[in-house]
Amino acid sequence: MDTPLKSRPVHGPIPRLGARQMAAILGSLTIPGRPDKVSGARAFIAHTLAASGRGRRVDSEAATLLTSELVTNAILHTASGSPEGTVTIVVVDVPDGVLVEVTDDGSPGTPVVKGDLLAADGHGLYLVQQMAAQWGYLRDPAGTTVWFHLVAGPREG
Repeated sequence: MDTPLKSRPVHGPIPRLGARQMAAILGSLTIPGRPDKVSGARAFIAHTLAASGRGRRVDSEAATLLTSELVTNAILHTASGSPEGTVTIVVVDVPDGVLVEVTDDGSPGTPVVKGDLLAADGHGLYLVQQMAAQWGYLRDPAGTTVWFHLVAGPREG
C-alpha cells in the first residue's frame, strides 16, 4: 500500500524527504477490530514514542489521542469492525516529527470531517484536522490508511 512518504496525492501537503533525510519505522501493531483493543493502540503509541525518544520532542499525548480516534473510527465505520477485522498502526520517524498511519480493512465511504461541532459524537477527524500539522488518507482495494503528521518541538539541551 502506498503511504504519504511515497508521494501519492492526498489531502494537504505531504512531508517530503530530501536526499540525506531518512524515514524509519519506529513500530507497527495490528490489533483485532474490537472496541476493547483501542486501549492497546493507545499504549502502543505511548510506549513507541517513549522508547524511541521521540516522545520528548513530539506531543505524545496528542499522538495517543489522535491514534485512538482513528482506530475507533476504523472499528466503527469500516470492515475492520467485523468479527475477523483488524486495524494496523504504524509509527514512522520523519526528520521533522512523526507520521502515524492507521490502516483499516476498507469501507464504501471515505473519511469525512463532520461539520456539526455541536453533535454529541463524530469529532475524531475534526480533532485530527485541528491538532496535526498535516493529515490525509489513501484508499486502495485492501483498505484505507488515514495518517497524521505531528511536528517535533525544539531539541532539548
